[in-house]
Amino acid sequence: MTAEPLSVAEARQRADHARARLFATFDDLLGAFKHMQQRFEPSHLARDAWEAAKSKGADVAEDAVDAVAKRPVAATGVATAIALFLARGPLLNLASKLVKGKPKAEKPKPKASRPRKASPRTDKTEIPA
Repeated sequence: MTAEPLSVAEARQRADHARARLFATFDDLLGAFKHMQQRFEPSHLARDAWEAAKSKGADVAEDAVDAVAKRPVAATGVATAIALFLARGPLLNLASKLVKGKPKAEKPKPKASRPRKASPRTDKTEIPA
């Protein structure tokens, strides 16, 4: 081998060192990209959303239990009001039956007229020449 001048050998060494740093940086970026790709997979996103919803739901339930423990009478009143609101139709029917007594037999509804038959249709799509 021939002896290279010192500056050329130094330049080669620095180039090799820079190349190694470049490849190391590339490997780091590739690893970070693969990590991000895994984090943004639909299954991972769905699992993260589910975990967040469960955590938030548990927090809300815990706060509700604390509120009921602090004010049981108010909580009972609210629960009763909601139940009455949801059952208002059947309760009103029951109340009207109690007030009126026996319900009268309903009048039979008149029969609906028979639907008309469609008249035969002749399509004249061709234009005579």
